[in-house]
Amino acid sequence: MTSTPTAALAEAGVSIWLDDLSRSSLESGALERLIAERGIVGVTTNPTIFAGALSKGEAYDAQVAELQARGASVDEAIFDITTDDVRSACDLFLPIYEASNGLDGRVSIEVSPELARGTDATIDEAKRLWATVDRKNAMIKIPATVEGLPAITEVIASGISVNVTLIFSLSRYREVVNAYLSGLEQARERGHDLSTIRSVASFFVSRVDAEIDKRLVAIGTDDAIALKSLAALANARLAYAAFEEEFSSERAKLLLEEGAHKQRPLWASTGVKDPALPDTLYVTELVAADTVNTMPEKTLEAVADHGVITGDTVAGTAHAANTTLDALEAIGVSYVEVTEQLETEGVDKFIVSWQELKATVDSQLQAAAAKA
Repeated sequence: MTSTPTAALAEAGVSIWLDDLSRSSLESGALERLIAERGIVGVTTNPTIFAGALSKGEAYDAQVAELQARGASVDEAIFDITTDDVRSACDLFLPIYEASNGLDGRVSIEVSPELARGTDATIDEAKRLWATVDRKNAMIKIPATVEGLPAITEVIASGISVNVTLIFSLSRYREVVNAYLSGLEQARERGHDLSTIRSVASFFVSRVDAEIDKRLVAIGTDDAIALKSLAALANARLAYAAFEEEFSSERAKLLLEEGAHKQRPLWASTGVKDPALPDTLYVTELVAADTVNTMPEKTLEAVADHGVITGDTVAGTAHAANTTLDALEAIGVSYVEVTEQLETEGVDKFIVSWQELKATVDSQLQAAAAKA
């Protein structure tokens, strides 16, 4: 009998990553405790997380003062601060990385979202982040925009591990897998050891329900209301079916035989947005082998406290999931329209967070200058 819900998730093949990072959690030992007590085996970050971390407390004051003294710009300060945190987290997770043969113990850092529509700029930033963090268990986050796809291929081809983020649609997900496999093929041609390259594909979950449920409520019929809060799980479960199909292809098998790894689906945005829903919904209903679930701490604690893990909850669900998406189309909710809107909003929200991060760092640099 597995002792805890988080241990049961691990047994079922789900890696638990924390969707949060701050210097205070590193320095206080809070992150270390979550590793020991909650079984987290990785960390993801994004501009919103860093903006929140820098706006609270005094953990960054000494570094901000030092950066101000040497005349660092806002962008230079953000780069130094965030890469320092990620490097420290990589060091903390290194034993997990080594024990799992590189599968876990991963810490992700995102290229600036302001570059999301520029392929070359994304490639350059990804390579600079990788070189600066200088840890083999780092992952560079690149958004799955149209412009991001060739960047993913080139960065993978350069031997760099990538977390592909902001995936909402099944068609874009298949393009992401293709970008990954193309990158592996090019990495092989360049002489890289394929076994050292890892990738996850971050499929966003709760935002799909939030947008589609809003549309269903606006339609207001009994049939529409009956479809509430079904779309996100259906979408993710079909992504998993696509994952199994794509990595069973002859193309993928050839690369796997040469030491490459599957690009695991990662369930992101797993905190529920609707308080009427069970707070563990996007964890307990997306249990499948070879997956990652990155949770905000609130969701992680909810799972640890009262999550009911019953083994695989994805196998055999593809038909029902397709039926759900077909029903949504029939009632007038356009899947393509929703997923395109969510991608645009996802990039825009991270740009807003990045601007908030810049404003926070700018004010802190100015405050440090006033004290000097």
